[in-house]
Amino acid sequence: MNLMNATDIFLKRKNELEEEYKSLVEKPNMPIKEFNNGIFTRYQNPVLTNQHIPLEWKFDFNPESNPYFLERIGFNAAFNAGAIKYKGKYLLCARIEGNDRKSFFAIAESNNGIDHFKFWDKPCIIPQIEGNPDTNAYDMRLVQHEDGWIYGIFCTERKDPNTPAGDTSSAIANAGIVRTKDLINFERLPDLISNTGQQRNVVLHPEFINGKYALYTRPQDGFIDVGSGGGIGLGFVENMTNPVVKDEKIIFGKVYHTIYELKNGLGPAPIKTSKGWLHLAHGVRNTAAGLRYTLYMFMTDLQDISKVIHTPAGHFMAPENQERIGDVSNVLFSNGWIADDNGKVYIYYASSDTRMHVAVSDVERLADYVMNSPEDQFTTAASVQTIINLIDHNKKFL
Repeated sequence: MNLMNATDIFLKRKNELEEEYKSLVEKPNMPIKEFNNGIFTRYQNPVLTNQHIPLEWKFDFNPESNPYFLERIGFNAAFNAGAIKYKGKYLLCARIEGNDRKSFFAIAESNNGIDHFKFWDKPCIIPQIEGNPDTNAYDMRLVQHEDGWIYGIFCTERKDPNTPAGDTSSAIANAGIVRTKDLINFERLPDLISNTGQQRNVVLHPEFINGKYALYTRPQDGFIDVGSGGGIGLGFVENMTNPVVKDEKIIFGKVYHTIYELKNGLGPAPIKTSKGWLHLAHGVRNTAAGLRYTLYMFMTDLQDISKVIHTPAGHFMAPENQERIGDVSNVLFSNGWIADDNGKVYIYYASSDTRMHVAVSDVERLADYVMNSPEDQFTTAASVQTIINLIDHNKKFL
């Protein structure tokens, strides 16, 4: 191989990829102006994909060791991101899945929360528990707690040690916990201790409740099978350095023939409003084409967060168009949103375990939707009557 030719190949590929990357991360994101429900506004482009991952994470930039400028480390997806407003910036702590199936966390930053998200220089370094490292780690919820710490609670996955020797897929899920003051240096705390099975969707409430840390949980019997679990639970912890959940109970269970008939789990930490706590959750149901994940909302009482006071029927957001396609199709999942001081809410959601999107609303609009939309009456006849009631109500205004 001629050295000049190798140099030409290297420079050509490097320059082309750098231009493509620059064009991608600097591309403006515009709202979708098609007919919508008025509750939120979707945006045209994903805010994060595997193509947003910096080139220096993928390629060896040394022309001698990589004359063809070949990708050395591949990444499959960027999804399921926690979110937080930090020092005036909109930050996403994304789940990055490598081609080797190992997921890790990396923070991307934007000035406006809509576009131009760029990853920080390096992925997050999460300390390991000695003797029991995470085989896989994903779906971090970031919460600024009133105790002054930013907590990250994520799913830690390890091989089930009690399975037969030939079983190389059975796993145990639990809630891993870190805390930080700068989102760079993380302190690893013990994993959650719960007596109600495996935990995959644990969310920290942002305020103390009667002097205790409140955790929304999702107990289930197995890594995939929910068994007797599958609802959104609530439990309390005395100290996050010894996170033993006590007084855990289900506050929002799964219900037959609903969007959360199979299982449900809380997304990000709730947003406090004058009317109650706004919650965003995911519900899962069976279909002939497999599991379908959609997002729904509910509100809990300001004085008693275990009391659900409003739940609109059906989904708040479901996969549309390209959102239906990906590694795990027909899935929307959210574990991050940001409420600005002016009431604007940025809802960050992943589609089909592949990419991240944003939708924008505001606190008043979301509260109106949750409080004033009809609730599910759980039968066809009741649903028809709800529609007729609205038709009759509207006659006087038409």
